[in-house]
Formats: sequence, C-alpha cells, structure tokens
Amino acid sequence: MKEEYLNTHNIAAKSQEFRRLTAREPDRRCEYLPVKSALMVLDMQRYFLEEKSHAYIPSAPVIVPGLIDLMDAYRGRSLPVILTRHLNDGSNAGMMDRWWQELITKDNPLSEIDDRFKAAGDVVVEKSQYDAFHNTAVEAQLRENNVTQVVVCGVMAHLCCETTARSAFMRGFEVFFPVDGTATYNEEFHKASLLNLSHGFAELVLINELLRALKKNDGR
Repeated sequence: MKEEYLNTHNIAAKSQEFRRLTAREPDRRCEYLPVKSALMVLDMQRYFLEEKSHAYIPSAPVIVPGLIDLMDAYRGRSLPVILTRHLNDGSNAGMMDRWWQELITKDNPLSEIDDRFKAAGDVVVEKSQYDAFHNTAVEAQLRENNVTQVVVCGVMAHLCCETTARSAFMRGFEVFFPVDGTATYNEEFHKASLLNLSHGFAELVLINELLRALKKNDGR
C-alpha cells in the first residue's frame, strides 16, 4: 500500500504529469490572487514525517522544501498561514476511532508539528476530523482576513487535504491545490484525488507557479 512514488529524482517530472490531470478547460480556471489568499498547511506532524512512526508517508520528505518556500513567501508578505494539527480523544474521534483503531492523542510526542514548519505568527488549528473546517474556527479566521481563496497542501492528499479542499469550495472559497505540495501513501491515491478535485472543486497548480505569482504581485 505504501510506496515512495515521489523523490528528489522524479518530483519535477511527476509534478508536471500530475498537473496535466486537470479536468478543467483553461478558459474556465480561476485566477490566483495572492492578496486574497491564505495558505493552509495540513498535518505536517512528526506522526507522518518520521520513519519510526507506523504512519510514516515515504513520499512526504520530498515535498517539505517546497512547502517551506511557500510558507516563507506568505509570511514575508504578511499573508495568512494556517497550520493544522490532527488530534483525537474519545470524545471527538467519531468514526476516526473505529476506522483507524488508533488515535493521534495530544500526549503522543509524534503528534507535534514538525519543527521546520513552526514560526511565530502562524495560526495553529487543532482538528479532530479530515476536514479542517469541521468544528474549528478556520472559516471565521479566513473571513476576518477577507480571504476568498485558499491554497491547500500538506498530508494526506486523499484524506485531509482532499476533504478540506472540498469543504472550502462548499463554503465559497476558490481552492488551489499544489500537486507537488501534498503527498500520501501511494501514487494511485494521489492521482485519484487530483483528478476528482480538478473536476469539481480545485485548481491544480505547482508551487513554483504560486511563488512566481507572489513575486509578480509585489510589483503591483
């Protein structure tokens, strides 16, 4: 089930391949507007990033540098960055407990967000379900910042990232989904999410496309 389908040798080519999966026509795509956007980085926790964890995602390490570049670009322009930390206990797990038979609890050191992603000023949201909007203040925080677009990245592509992207769309946000800014357990899961999201919920993009747009916006 698990495979290292993304690595330093193939991520550029694979990302281009994934980018071409989009099901939307060019003239129907949304325009990325950095000043109207927020960056959502989901669940970059030690639970998924450290090899000693049974939940380790083999392809996750290779997306880390690009995500850090994107986060730095947002922070440097005082644009909103929201990090999520998935946590459960017996009162809020719901089907997560029955489905996975293990909960990511707050007292587990692996539940911590990886130190590379932490910075002063970022909003950290604790969530209990795949959907980062479910029983959280995320939507209110976005509205307070006059955000109309969200960039959704992190892990896992086919679970929390896809569910959050769909939820954002249903709340009226334009969604941008970096194909090289998310990872999951295998290529089939990743590609299935991208194809479905591009058909009805999100624009597929590359991190470099977002970074270029951010720099271009500086001159306006």
